[in-house]
Amino acid sequence: MASASGFPASFYGEPGVLGLLANGISAFLVLLQNFHGARTGIPAEGVENILAGVHLILIGGVCQLVAGLLSFRKYDHLSGTSFVGYAALWGSYGATRIFLGANQPRPISSNESAWMNSTSQNLNINSTINNTIAAMHIKESAIAGLVPYILLSFLLAFCSATVNYIMPFVFGAITLTLIFEAVGLVAGWALVVSGVLELLILLFAIYGSSALLIKGLAQRYVLKGFGNPLFNVLLLGTTSASSSQSLGQEKKKNTKYAEPMALGFFCDSVSPFIFAFYAFGYFPSIPVGAIWITINSAAQLLSSYYAHLRQDCYHATKFAMHSTFWLVKTWEEYVVSESISRTEAGVGRQAMVGNWFFLSAALLFCIVSLNRDSLELVHNSVFVLVTISTISQIPINGYYIFFGVTCSLFTALSIYGTFARLINTIAEKSLIPVGPQPISTESLQGCLGYLKKLKLDQLRDKGAPLPDALFYLTNGVAALSAIHSSQTGQAFFDLTVPWVLIPGTIVQAYVSRLQVQGGQRFGSVIPSFYAAIWATWCWFRFAGHRLLISTESANGFAAGAIVFLVINAFLILVAAYGNIVLLALTTVMEVIVVCFLLSVYRRLPYELEVAMLAIFAIICFYGMLASLVNCIFSKTLIPVGPSLIKDKRKKEPVSTHPCAIADSRGTSGLLKIAKMLENNGVCGIPTDTVYALAASCKNPSAIEKIYTIKDRPAEKPICICISSVEQLVAAKPPFSPLLWEFMRNVYPGGISCIVPKGEWLLKLGVGPAYERVGTKDSIMIRVPDHAVTAHLCEFTGPLAITSANPSGEADSVHHDMVISRLGHKIEGVLCDGQSNEVVASTVVNCLKIDEGTISILREGCVPALKVKQIFERVKNNML
Repeated sequence: MASASGFPASFYGEPGVLGLLANGISAFLVLLQNFHGARTGIPAEGVENILAGVHLILIGGVCQLVAGLLSFRKYDHLSGTSFVGYAALWGSYGATRIFLGANQPRPISSNESAWMNSTSQNLNINSTINNTIAAMHIKESAIAGLVPYILLSFLLAFCSATVNYIMPFVFGAITLTLIFEAVGLVAGWALVVSGVLELLILLFAIYGSSALLIKGLAQRYVLKGFGNPLFNVLLLGTTSASSSQSLGQEKKKNTKYAEPMALGFFCDSVSPFIFAFYAFGYFPSIPVGAIWITINSAAQLLSSYYAHLRQDCYHATKFAMHSTFWLVKTWEEYVVSESISRTEAGVGRQAMVGNWFFLSAALLFCIVSLNRDSLELVHNSVFVLVTISTISQIPINGYYIFFGVTCSLFTALSIYGTFARLINTIAEKSLIPVGPQPISTESLQGCLGYLKKLKLDQLRDKGAPLPDALFYLTNGVAALSAIHSSQTGQAFFDLTVPWVLIPGTIVQAYVSRLQVQGGQRFGSVIPSFYAAIWATWCWFRFAGHRLLISTESANGFAAGAIVFLVINAFLILVAAYGNIVLLALTTVMEVIVVCFLLSVYRRLPYELEVAMLAIFAIICFYGMLASLVNCIFSKTLIPVGPSLIKDKRKKEPVSTHPCAIADSRGTSGLLKIAKMLENNGVCGIPTDTVYALAASCKNPSAIEKIYTIKDRPAEKPICICISSVEQLVAAKPPFSPLLWEFMRNVYPGGISCIVPKGEWLLKLGVGPAYERVGTKDSIMIRVPDHAVTAHLCEFTGPLAITSANPSGEADSVHHDMVISRLGHKIEGVLCDGQSNEVVASTVVNCLKIDEGTISILREGCVPALKVKQIFERVKNNML
């Protein structure tokens, strides 16, 4: 039995059931409050709001998050993005309800008043900032959070119409509900309309979840709504001249997981939108907004995590960096809102330099995205502007205006990016324009590899492990943020806490988790240990004046620093097994810990600490640069130095081929593959377009194995391949003369025709595989213009085929690509060298050909214009 990690995406349960029900029940909870308030005239308050918020977080947040995570595992781009996005929405809205309930004005006794005044004086907090005043900005913060979700929910409703026609109604009703919920925060009448819409959400969700649940049990669609879209995604536009296959470095994916890029852009739309409202003064206090941004940033970390699982170093690092930036800025502004004034913040920020590391990292991402599409480059460039706008040395008068403008630009671009990435991943091609590739991958490699002269035998380098770039990023931000002098004021210490604690401890704990999953030797030890160091550093050095640390406690910190010194000495030895950069990093950290020990005893030479932190940050930037570039290109372009201690263990010999190999030029090779297919095997075969995976129609279980091998969504049907039109004629399908004539004009060739399904398939030899190929009513037929494939079909009968690539990946154009990507999952490969084409066949829907129309569902190697010209010529000749 296969292990859990080996289960294919197509055989997982239906997480959409949980996701839709979570949306429906959450809407029902809000509905009850809205209708009760409309009937009694008394709005929800106090404990009622708190309980509603807890339920929204648990049901709409946690349960829907689980559905989103399972959808990503099921390779469902739309559901994964939608459910995780809506989980962040309901979680944030639930937190807002809790804030409303907790800050409900109530009489305060004299004892409580005296205690609050005493506490405020001890903590040196402005006594005028209290719960009642903070509550005045809760509704404004909630509106600022709801507006971006309204826009994004509309996009999700539109995109879901390209998949089925139940989710558009659910997501559309959510969009309208959010509009009236936002209006209802300032005008009570809108809550009644919102309640009606929430009832629709519940009804649509119940029907949709029932349809998916029955489909999961019956293994077919019984209730209508899924399986057929409102409109075909390919009707949105035409593919650009530059195929997505040629845009930049080929993506290294683990196709057990859906693409998280749309979710990353989704989250990059919400956080800056809320910041824009705050920067322009719509709400002057950010506690509630901080909760919205924090939950959204956690969702963005999930997009980074799934990019990591797909072996996509670029997006894993980018989205984690953006998440870290939004978290740091959010809690910095929280300190400004709740502890100090903006004037004091302006003075305290003058000594802060941590944001320069974010700026450097953002510029680096602009460089490494030069071989990707223009949208990615522009998105990174605007993020550079965002980081520039938050440079601490900008005068306070222009700081927030500049920040608000750049956040607005970044939001608009991120919303477009969400739409483009989502539609293009659903269609598996570039339909929404994302721009051309600025420079070629080869040119970028040449520019980045100037530190190392590449030789042919060095191209086998495997680059850097995935999380290393993020490890260096988090430590670099924390180290640069920790730089200060002996004359720094308390405002600086308050503002610096999130700059050191969040990247150095919280996000670095996430890096440690990635290193654990990577299975690297000692990989998680260093980030886990450094997370503890930065947490202790922040606790003692920056929050000490708030915590009123006593002399006895300081001695405890001194003992801890000595332990840190001992452990880090062992880590220096571990780093010697790694590379020079890591060794230098751990060595400098030893000196930094010494500085921490001296600071406990108030004997710290600040110049030494500043120098060591600066050197540490420089090493981190170089390590991030090298790790990111080397990981993206899977080769050592920027050197990190050799290991000082060599691992002398002998490597196990690796087998030459993971599966059987057969030569297409000999009959023996054809017979070998044919025998494997007869014995319930799946093999890679050449066609007249690109390589395909094939299974015999006599073996339905082999066809199911194709879904396993490709991680292909179960909703995507598989076509059949036959040797010639004459083989089809012998089955006597009830086709019209026009369809027969059209097929004779396009077969054999790189065109696949979708025709009505019927019992004639049994005569063709499909037999037991009837339910496994095509849809309920239609079947796609291929007659390749390829002698090898034709001869193979004569040996085996009809074959069920699909492109020989992991679902969502580029097509395989050489047998070596099939062997390297899927060889460990299949029985054999029929080797025929380079394929004749670099794209798959053109798919033509002929179901309405008797009405005089055909439609192009996928433009492949045969141009759509040529197909339509052939059809018009055939149709005119038939008249």
